Amino acid sequence: MRKKIPPLNALRSFEAAARHGSFRNAAEELCVSHSAVSHQIKLLEENLGVELFVRKARSVELSKLGSIYYPVLRNAFDQIAEGTELLRSPQSSAVLTVQLYSTFAIRWLIPRLPSFYKTYPEIQIRLNTSQRDVNFEQEDVDLCVMIGSRASEKLHYDYLFSSELFPVASPSLITGETPLKRVEDLRQHTVLQVYPSKKDWYLWLDGVNLPDIDLDGGLQFDSYDHALSTATQGLGVALGMQPYVSRDIKAGLLVELFPGQRISAAGEWYLVCRRERADNRNIAIFRQWLLEAIGNDDDIQ
Repeated sequence: MRKKIPPLNALRSFEAAARHGSFRNAAEELCVSHSAVSHQIKLLEENLGVELFVRKARSVELSKLGSIYYPVLRNAFDQIAEGTELLRSPQSSAVLTVQLYSTFAIRWLIPRLPSFYKTYPEIQIRLNTSQRDVNFEQEDVDLCVMIGSRASEKLHYDYLFSSELFPVASPSLITGETPLKRVEDLRQHTVLQVYPSKKDWYLWLDGVNLPDIDLDGGLQFDSYDHALSTATQGLGVALGMQPYVSRDIKAGLLVELFPGQRISAAGEWYLVCRRERADNRNIAIFRQWLLEAIGNDDDIQ
């Protein structure tokens, strides 16, 4: 005899509300009223005999038992959705959503994607670029490439590589009116800042004992790709980070200004997914391909 489960509408309401952290947002997703979601969750709590949410004046948050129940339902709905897609369009490509920083996407991953599609044409990669890390509890993302540390036991981490920081500039700056030959010469040049990673310049400057550089007076960007592209135009000095500057250096568009004075970047690069989905076929395929591609890249230490 199959075990009884609570009403499906109540389960859907709870899963959506837990994912959004909001009854109102859940109601918008499900195309019902706020009161309908609240009513369904109340019915579910009565059915289970437990409180799933802690109600506050203007917000709700999962209770201890709700936090245990939510990932169970989330995984169940994920499996239902994946199975449904197989029935609806069995010949269509499986979609794998990967969130990553724009610099990693533009300067490393995208040039290598043709080799992935050649081997796995049935898997469609959907790239989502963002400077922030994924909240796997609330966002519909399969994998995330990030720099940081192993911060959650609920997530599966694959170490990718560590990186070093070092200033780079157009060759024209080295021989210009104010040549760049010594670290101290940076005081006479514009520093190109990546403001989401502002600590990186401070880390490098502290490492070479040159703390009195104005980091706020020059151009500021939201990604390393933009800063590095601007540096190739001779508009300032950017921080380089392998493997993202190797092509520009080999092409003579950028030069490493002070060889031998590289500083280890804070954090390490990881491929991250929810722990319970680590063995999903498409996730496992992409992970193995990515690790092999990184292992074959001579610019990655």
